[in-house]
Amino acid sequence: MWVLMYVFSYSISPAATNDRAEWRLRPTVVFQEFSNEERCKTAKATLEGSLKDAGTRLKSGLEDLKTIGKADPSQIIIAYNVECLPK
Repeated sequence: MWVLMYVFSYSISPAATNDRAEWRLRPTVVFQEFSNEERCKTAKATLEGSLKDAGTRLKSGLEDLKTIGKADPSQIIIAYNVECLPK
């Protein structure tokens, strides 16, 4: 049995907002079991591609907002890690 572990979190710089509750959002951890390593690695690759695409679209949107002075992409940190581990 294999487990796909997915950790996702993001942070907003204190300069971006005065609301301290918004500064750091806690990580989300998700586990999914797979019957073999190959299926786990296939899911891992798909998930990583999806996260990368979502990050690219978010950054593009923030860049658009930056051009009108409404956002700064450097104030947001997005992190993720996806691992296949034997159970």
